[in-house]
Amino acid sequence: MKNIIKIGLFLVCAFLITACEEHVVEYDTTEIDTETTAQFQIHYVVPLASGTASTINRIELNDELLSNETYSLPINSFIPRSSTGGKFYTTESGLINLKLYIGAVDDLTLVYDKNIEMPAGKTTLIVHDFDKDPTIVDYGEYPKITTENTGETTWIKFHNSLYETPGVPTTLRLQYQYQYILDNDTGERSEWFNVGEPVLFGEATGWEPVTVNKRIEISSGYGYNYYRIRVIGDDGSDQGSLQVFRWSLNDYSDYWTGYVGSYRQHILSRYRVGNSSYYGRVYQYTAL
Repeated sequence: MKNIIKIGLFLVCAFLITACEEHVVEYDTTEIDTETTAQFQIHYVVPLASGTASTINRIELNDELLSNETYSLPINSFIPRSSTGGKFYTTESGLINLKLYIGAVDDLTLVYDKNIEMPAGKTTLIVHDFDKDPTIVDYGEYPKITTENTGETTWIKFHNSLYETPGVPTTLRLQYQYQYILDNDTGERSEWFNVGEPVLFGEATGWEPVTVNKRIEISSGYGYNYYRIRVIGDDGSDQGSLQVFRWSLNDYSDYWTGYVGSYRQHILSRYRVGNSSYYGRVYQYTAL
């Protein structure tokens, strides 16, 4: 019996010693020089119908495979993507070549072949027309708010990639605005607030704070936010709501669920008039 107890104590001690040993977890990573490295995401907002025919199933960077059908890029999406966002491709800053192929894997068509000057740092690269250079927007740093409670802010970055008609980018200066719900019981809404400054085609706001009134008080928090877009004149005056042709011309409006502490990109794309199948609208993308 004593021997059994001794053996048991020995095994327990051996287990504890092993458990207390240092275990180094290593990841296969490569350190980058942020001063010389271009970090980028590719957003694909060319006005096309979704499906195999429009899906980008091969991407080449400097004639080397960047992505294929195992990690494809559907229309109105971006890459590299994840449910939590925050991923980027990397390459040396300077002149790069980007090729995009669409269609079925056994019948790919090269639709985009551009030499692009890529700056160092994080950027959003928006492919909005196969015949035009992409829009490149500084990604920016994520703002932060420190609070003792769960907070009441989500962060939105608005991009203007709107076309008037096929091949014709809008010349309108657009001010993105939002409302939040003041009372979740009555649905009463706040006044309208600006999301950053007005932007022209190819421009974007910074990461702008948007207030969220949580629908569930004891939670990390989410609530509804309502959006509209105002046209701003050269003199800075408000010219009224942006009108988009769907079945007829109507003031643009939309709503999204805002999550406290999250970062979302809102990209306005497609056509303002002349094509009701691809009417102008905002697509939302998770950044973090």
